[in-house]
Amino acid sequence: MQPVPPITISRLDLGRLKRLLANPMVRGSDAADALDDELERAAVVDPTALPPTVVSMNSRVRLRERRTARELELTLVYPDDVGPDRVSVLAPVGSALLGLAVGQDIEWPLPGGRVAELTVLEILYQPEAMGDLEL
Repeated sequence: MQPVPPITISRLDLGRLKRLLANPMVRGSDAADALDDELERAAVVDPTALPPTVVSMNSRVRLRERRTARELELTLVYPDDVGPDRVSVLAPVGSALLGLAVGQDIEWPLPGGRVAELTVLEILYQPEAMGDLEL
């Protein structure tokens, strides 16, 4: 397993995610604990100071799977907004993506104990960079 990369999140996302984790339907689950661990280690900045190369909530990112070189696009969303190509921040890959910067890698657990290694190639859309802070 590779070392955990440093992450940065906005103060706005931190507040919203802490409220999500306080929800009795979420609190205490393995997914909530994993997300809370990520939040605890994150550098927190004002939304206007978040670099445009960092994955925030509602960001659309382009990733490459190292072993196959396959590229995919995902949007990091809150659990109620999950859909095609939209991954929940409570999913293992979602909590791992939060706060990563372009060029950083994550490991994504797959069925059967396999692991995919993903590299963030590009941020296609980031709310903070676009001034869309009400999402």
